[in-house]
Amino acid sequence: MELQKEINRRRTFAIISHPDAGKTTLTEKFLLYGGALHLAGSVKARKNQRASTSDWMELEKQRGISVSSTVLQFEYHGYHVNLLDTPGHRDFSEDTYRVLTAVDAAVMVIDAGKGVESQTRKLFEVCSRRGVPIFTFMNKVDRPTRNCLELLDELEKVLGLEVSPVNWPLGTGPDFKGVYDLQRKKAHFFEKTPGGAYRAPVSIADITDAAVRSKLPVDVFDRTLEEIEMLDVVGAALDHKKILEGATDPCLFWQRHQQLWCAAASG
Repeated sequence: MELQKEINRRRTFAIISHPDAGKTTLTEKFLLYGGALHLAGSVKARKNQRASTSDWMELEKQRGISVSSTVLQFEYHGYHVNLLDTPGHRDFSEDTYRVLTAVDAAVMVIDAGKGVESQTRKLFEVCSRRGVPIFTFMNKVDRPTRNCLELLDELEKVLGLEVSPVNWPLGTGPDFKGVYDLQRKKAHFFEKTPGGAYRAPVSIADITDAAVRSKLPVDVFDRTLEEIEMLDVVGAALDHKKILEGATDPCLFWQRHQQLWCAAASG
């Protein structure tokens, strides 16, 4: 019984993406907010920043890429979580394909400025054939991005999945201030931390609060409000059964300075 209990509380996730989408940096944040790290590293580390935990080989540190899959473990809310940071570059893709035979789900990281790229498609096809549930993170929303509604549409068309947005960015690029939690109907604003290494301070408010309006340019606030209202009408609701079947893809918008509270609390 003790062995079965230990098996039941284990969750294994592979982090997959096209090269340079931000996969390893996201892995660092999972470790930070999961309590396994007190200081998150950087993939392209500067002299005053520490290197990422999962890119431990000297070649990985020098080239800023993952060459081999790395298993990282931590305890979270009673579960034993295994995170597998996988190579994104096609030269090392065989390692990723093998990893995907032994995971409960995959976290797919997409550069919001580029959308679904070639290696992302290949990795998704592997997950689809094996019935692996997908969770998507639209990354780098603090940089210039494509239209967020178009990104969701591309996900559905290219990958053939029903997409359920979990949160929505409050501005993008230089206007990015935080995210709106579509499940709890709350706006989360984040303060930047040096190098994104520490837990980001967060403030929470209702979307209609004057404080929310004051943080965003008028046109950005109005457009965001319209998009949120549209998603309330046409957005696919989160369905736990369909997620496990691989029929629905929960999608989160994210950048390295923000907290992962919305992701953890909603999923």
